[in-house]
Amino acid sequence: MSIDWPRVQLHVVTGKGGTGKSTVAAALALGLASHGTNVLLCEVEGRQGIARMFDVDPLPYAETRIATGLSRDGEPAGSVYALHIDAESALLEYLAMYYKLGRAGKALDRFGVVEFATTIAPGVRDVLLTGKVFEAVQRNSRNKGARQYDAVVLDAPPTGRITQFLNVSDQVAGLAKVGPIKNQADTMMTLFRSPRTAIHLVTLLEEMPVQETADAIIDLQQARLPVGGVVVNQVRPQDLDPEELAAARAGTLDAAAVAKDLDRAGVSPDDDLVDALVAEGGEHAERRALEDAQRAVVATLGVPAYELPRLAGGIDLGCLYELAERLKEQGLA
Repeated sequence: MSIDWPRVQLHVVTGKGGTGKSTVAAALALGLASHGTNVLLCEVEGRQGIARMFDVDPLPYAETRIATGLSRDGEPAGSVYALHIDAESALLEYLAMYYKLGRAGKALDRFGVVEFATTIAPGVRDVLLTGKVFEAVQRNSRNKGARQYDAVVLDAPPTGRITQFLNVSDQVAGLAKVGPIKNQADTMMTLFRSPRTAIHLVTLLEEMPVQETADAIIDLQQARLPVGGVVVNQVRPQDLDPEELAAARAGTLDAAAVAKDLDRAGVSPDDDLVDALVAEGGEHAERRALEDAQRAVVATLGVPAYELPRLAGGIDLGCLYELAERLKEQGLA
């Protein structure tokens, strides 16, 4: 599917809160859904973030087509489908598929048994959520007529919880030593620990997100879960060369040159405006220096790194396609 990850069918996207992991997951799905391929984009956190990004109605517990994938080289694009997974619906589907409890399962839901089961038993909720993702990747005859996907992208919980979320065999260890729940968890782990899965981490070029990314990589590797790449999101423009950046940091930018540039652009170069731009240039240069220091840390993490630009004005569908193109150019999508 992707240049860098040709064997991967399940792309898990995680990141510290506020880094834009949901945006990256959506862009990755659009990028992967090219050349006629179909991709399922899943979310498990109950926020209906996919619906807001793609400006569609809140998603039901059903695979819904929401967009056409990125098209390149004149080839027909595939489609992006989305699925909002909640534990209660996943449990009812599991009971219907494996225990033939159709109406009986719905009766349990009415009596609150489903909510009780997913709340009282530690780890059961995560097993149900990841179990549906596993089923979407590895479809079998129990789900007759279900659509087959070339790739599944999971907008996963944040980095602080991702190892626990995916390590379902440990989650159920205290709940069931044998039986169908234990067997299902073990089967799921064969996918999550295989080369068919890659866990991508989203970060900003800031100290805390980069450190949390580094810690998460260590945790994932210790749990024998496959780390993918690091996506550095919201990178500032890099229009100034090193000499200009040094001058901006030192406060020695040529104000007269700035005024001439404004005049050439048809803007009146009054002193207040020039002074404000010079000051803003200094702040930008300081920020760039901090980003460059964190970029050097990312380079030591031992995994491929990809960069996405900061886009002004928020994220809409057009922006998602632009980010998808960037991921495609760099080999992630």
